[in-house]
Amino acid sequence: MSILIDSDTTFIVQGITGREAVNLTRECLDYGTGAKVVGGVTPGRLGREVHGVPVFDTVAQAVAHHGAPIYGSVVTVPPAFTKDAVFEAIENGIKLTVIVTERIPRRDVAEMVELANLRGARIIGPNCLGIIVPDVIKMGGIGGPAKNAAQAYTPGPIGVISRSGGMTTEMSSTLSAAGLGQSTAVSIGGDAIIGQSYAELMPLFEADTQTQGIVIYTEPGGRMEAELARWVTENDSRLPIVAFMAGRFMDEMPGMSFGHAGTIVEGKEDTASEKIARLAQAGITVAERIEDIPEMIRAKIAERSPS
Repeated sequence: MSILIDSDTTFIVQGITGREAVNLTRECLDYGTGAKVVGGVTPGRLGREVHGVPVFDTVAQAVAHHGAPIYGSVVTVPPAFTKDAVFEAIENGIKLTVIVTERIPRRDVAEMVELANLRGARIIGPNCLGIIVPDVIKMGGIGGPAKNAAQAYTPGPIGVISRSGGMTTEMSSTLSAAGLGQSTAVSIGGDAIIGQSYAELMPLFEADTQTQGIVIYTEPGGRMEAELARWVTENDSRLPIVAFMAGRFMDEMPGMSFGHAGTIVEGKEDTASEKIARLAQAGITVAERIEDIPEMIRAKIAERSPS
């Protein structure tokens, strides 16, 4: 099994005629069993094709041409137009929107997330690389070209959630090299406001029989780790979790932001040391080095396995 997407998932690419989107579409089509990219949307480009994928002016046209509901959309349009694109997708029945675009105004993101919640839809991102089910499908630029993604990601029992797109692949590659494949890997985005947090994805992994453990990559800033720790404790999660906390040096530099917009430390609760302590209280182990993660998660899975 997997979460969010599988071999039957259909999706469109909004902004498909852009240079990066053209490459992303090729990567998705080539990966695994081949993603079902059933259309692309760029206003004014109706009738064109990108790698054999028909291009439409609107999401409504793409849905009508497909003749059935379309499950997902990868949004690659410029930040000033992202909110309109996501609203259009959601209002036309898209249930999963992966927003690749970065530097979107926070107010726009908040409004997109609010609409998704109202419509029973789900947003991954913004400023993310997407989702991958190893050897099956990828939705977004995660893992890069198909041949590279195939090297880094392998099927297996570990769910991966990461605020950093690149580190999603780095951690998965490290797991794969140790013989621990992934059930699904999700790049959730590094912005201050995002569509799905660790805790919001946990129920999906919890219900997935393939997943036996979770590895997360996190950073200082924000409250997502506290939310995760609370969810794990309150729901008595069956899944062992190992986390890697980047940016520990930021504890000595309060108020500074490095890398992602979400790594702004506003108070003591946002610091790396405070987050590590809170995670530990919930039984979540924090690795000192990425290369230590495979053996740590393997040991935690073994501890919970019936003897």
